[in-house]
Amino acid sequence: MNGGVGILMKKNKVDVIWGEAKLTKPNEIVVSKTKKKPMEPQVPAPKNTLGEGTYTAKHIILATGARPRALPGIKPDGKLIWTYFEAMVPDKMPKSLLVMGSGAIGIEFASFYRTMGVDVTVVELMPQIMPVEDAEISKFAQKRLEKQGMKFILEAKVTKVDKGGDQVTAHVEKKDGSVEKITADRMISAVGVQCNTEGLGLEELGVKLERGAIAIDGYCRTSVPGVYAIGDVAGPPMLAHKAEHEAVICVEKIAGLNVHPMDKSLVPGCTYCHPQVASVGLTEAKAKDAGHDVRVGRFPFVANGKAVALGDDQGLVKTVFDKKTGQLLGAHMVGAEVTELIQGFVVAMNLETTEEELMHTIFPHPTLSETMKESVLDAYGRALNI
Repeated sequence: MNGGVGILMKKNKVDVIWGEAKLTKPNEIVVSKTKKKPMEPQVPAPKNTLGEGTYTAKHIILATGARPRALPGIKPDGKLIWTYFEAMVPDKMPKSLLVMGSGAIGIEFASFYRTMGVDVTVVELMPQIMPVEDAEISKFAQKRLEKQGMKFILEAKVTKVDKGGDQVTAHVEKKDGSVEKITADRMISAVGVQCNTEGLGLEELGVKLERGAIAIDGYCRTSVPGVYAIGDVAGPPMLAHKAEHEAVICVEKIAGLNVHPMDKSLVPGCTYCHPQVASVGLTEAKAKDAGHDVRVGRFPFVANGKAVALGDDQGLVKTVFDKKTGQLLGAHMVGAEVTELIQGFVVAMNLETTEEELMHTIFPHPTLSETMKESVLDAYGRALNI
């Protein structure tokens, strides 16, 4: 995939400058040599690759991303304690794995390694896994993962890690204050990420930061004219599709096109575990906290013909509507291919669709997407197949 991006850069005549860049003025960067090598595979592009020096531009976009966050005293070493970088390319398959953190990254790797036969234990500080997801969906996913043999320790934290030989022993402090020692071949630290803002010259130029991220407006403009930021370095949600959309908004605004600022409430979240989890908008709890009187619809995959035919009938679609206006406030899904299905609800919310319009939309049969319509119908007591 990196190679493909390299080809696109060359095809579109984009000059690539290898090196470490630092802002010296709002319209100027200085590039120095870096000891790091470009990621492989790399497409040779000597004609559009530049080197060290000073470069000027009317507009400069910062897209330096983020890196795994390390907790004090539990620093990943790349050997026994992994980040998601090492977890992607292990030197060998461990027999046991401890995952610290149950966000999307933690659960994805926990699920992957479990399907490979690894004994997996997940430690989470919060009372539910995937804390940003709707509680009902998280609970459903946890039960399915537990049935596959995965173990969870909630409302707990790793306070210390002992390394020995080819294993680690984690000291897990539980809610009641007791400490359990868990020994595993490898450990993944998945406790979030931190923005790559250091060494860019932001402080000297007066670029404003908020909670460790570069502060931007709806068009990705920073507090310094001519300097923009997109992607993870510009703060949550830290998702690739959000970063790509920010890039489009930013460049189109620079080009003078009439663009709309990003509505972060319409950014879908996807977790690629088994079963998959996907969502957009407000959870039921957050909708109520925001003052909405809600209608909630649910539809299980076990009542869907396509899911049964696929042999993957354990799933749930949940929709949250404003009772007064019929506005779709949020959609939450767990089950087969829900990361593909969620875009239907994203489009609906972007078009400000109401429950009536969704009810009158014809969904093809037999498909998994029928669960989406049935969930809408259920919110209004009109479900056909349950």
